[in-house]
Amino acid sequence: MTKTFTCLYHFLVLSWYIFLNYYIAQDETDEMKSKIFANGGKWKYVTLLNMLKNRIAGFGIYQPGSFRQLLQTIFYGVACLDDVLKRIRGRKDMTFLTAFRDLLFTTLAFPISTFVFLAFWMLFLYNRDLVYPETLDTVIPAWLNHAMHTFILPITLTEVILRPHSYPSKKTGLTLLAAGSIAYVSRILWIYLETGTWVYPLLAKLSPVGLAAFFSLSYIFIASIYLLGEKLNHWKWGDMMQPQKKRK
Repeated sequence: MTKTFTCLYHFLVLSWYIFLNYYIAQDETDEMKSKIFANGGKWKYVTLLNMLKNRIAGFGIYQPGSFRQLLQTIFYGVACLDDVLKRIRGRKDMTFLTAFRDLLFTTLAFPISTFVFLAFWMLFLYNRDLVYPETLDTVIPAWLNHAMHTFILPITLTEVILRPHSYPSKKTGLTLLAAGSIAYVSRILWIYLETGTWVYPLLAKLSPVGLAAFFSLSYIFIASIYLLGEKLNHWKWGDMMQPQKKRK
């Protein structure tokens, strides 16, 4: 793909995610929705792993979609900046910004987007009440649900096809992914201790042992997705973006 097309693609996707973040942020200004979104609106739970909050009163639903949109916005913002600076300066060597872009995509953006798509729709098709009760259809537009849970996969796969990404060593990549997963699980547990409500209805049905097994299997699943992403990158681009030293 040409650099111009890649740059344009990044700009369009960035604009899309900025729009989604803006749209989600407007929920709190809607009088009807403001009565539905409990606990002081979205900004009560401003943390490293969740900058925007959509906890729907009465349904026990905590939508992490806003975090995903924010993560994708940051990634495509970095990608756009990297594209622009390289075109201006004409530099092709690996820079800090490019390295950060690749680390963000390989260890967070790709695994999380793919995990969300697969996990959400598998549970939705099995029993939607476990993740997305039918009542939410009257609150969240269908297009927004697909924007958060469907379109993320083709957008992410397109990024894999458009350009190669330098993966860290497996030890580094899986460690960073584990750190992010632990932080997110800690956040889920903290919200439960503070509110007495699980962020997903599914979690309320599990025993402590079941929760431990669920979180462990979820990490194994997302780690497998990380390794799949590495394989896809190698299949499409070979070793052209991999470090010269032996990867562990």
